[in-house]
Amino acid sequence: MKNQQQRLLLISIAFFVSIFLVGVKFYAYFITKSNAILSDALESVINVLATGFAFYSIRLAALPKDRNHPYGHGKIEFFSAGIEGVLVIIAGFFIMGRSIYFFFEPKEFINLDFGGYIVLATMLVHLALGTWLVKGGEKLGSLTLVADGKHLLSDAASSLAIGLGVIIIHFTGWLWADSVLGIIFSFIIIYNGYGLTRKSVAGLMDEESPEVIIHLAEKLRKLRRDQWIDIHNLKVQRYGSMWHIDCHMTLPFYLQLNEVHRHVRTLENELNQELGREIEIFVHTDPCEPGKNCKICKVAGCEYRKEDFEENISWSTLNITKDERHHLKLKS
Repeated sequence: MKNQQQRLLLISIAFFVSIFLVGVKFYAYFITKSNAILSDALESVINVLATGFAFYSIRLAALPKDRNHPYGHGKIEFFSAGIEGVLVIIAGFFIMGRSIYFFFEPKEFINLDFGGYIVLATMLVHLALGTWLVKGGEKLGSLTLVADGKHLLSDAASSLAIGLGVIIIHFTGWLWADSVLGIIFSFIIIYNGYGLTRKSVAGLMDEESPEVIIHLAEKLRKLRRDQWIDIHNLKVQRYGSMWHIDCHMTLPFYLQLNEVHRHVRTLENELNQELGREIEIFVHTDPCEPGKNCKICKVAGCEYRKEDFEENISWSTLNITKDERHHLKLKS
């Protein structure tokens, strides 16, 4: 609940600041008539729409599980990031078309120096707010906050270049440079939009992140017990800020059911504490096979052991994700 309140606070601040900055940028356009500044202002309008949808998606993601959504509503965050990416791409193409038109039909500008300074000031606000959102989103496990923060950072980069560019135009008189800047940054905007859309589709398609698997493998190695002969067939699905983890654990075949349950609960509880985030774990237990698993099993005093222990297989991203139990042939 506390994390959810923090997410809502971050996105609310971002929403109201974005609205204010749109007004400032359009004011800069009206006093300069600069196409580059207009491009920057139009992208900020898209940012306001995207931030508004992000606010809605974070609220929806916080709803508890129900009969129709047994895994919760967290997937809406991926959808939100995809909507934002599409809006950014549309804005990029619009800016490109307008810039090409004014390249052949240049117009005179006024107050470029003052307008440039205004845009540079908005850049500083975007930079601070975007950095805050990205760090907060990573800490709270929210793709929506990270996506919105990166969008603001890209907006800050374009504002920096455009602000400097219009000041240069003021001193050089190169009117064509305004359209060139607009075209250049339309490509940057389109690229950023594609990145957001790509990440959204990956999340909706349950594409596994290599970084997440590496992180999980590191934590599992830290928590490992001698009785946990292996962890395999590990899968991770993300539902907004929540990770849903499935895996198989091989345990000594002679353990009673209550002992097996204790080991499973230990893994779940300790992994929850180590990751420090919202997770849901489903563990399927497999019995060991005497003679086949003995060489990698460190359990001392096992009366059913048929072969001596030879080597401890490290839990790597390769063998914890494969759908087969560990043997010496899989050692990493």
